[in-house]
Amino acid sequence: IMADLSERLIYLKTSRDLMQKDIAADLGIPLRTYQRYEHGEREPQVAMLIRMADYFQVSIDYLVGRRDEE
Repeated sequence: IMADLSERLIYLKTSRDLMQKDIAADLGIPLRTYQRYEHGEREPQVAMLIRMADYFQVSIDYLVGRRDEE
């Protein structure tokens, strides 16, 4: 799940022309925390997965690599 999540976060960020600092600010978390999610160094809790899925307007299944459809 970690590799899939980090790959999906990077894909969503780049495909939407977003910056890490802006995503982190919008999610209300420190930049370093978001960077750790992107690098697979930290796994978000369920509440954060929900916030990220809502933020990117994708399903949690897509975010964690269980589905390929956004």
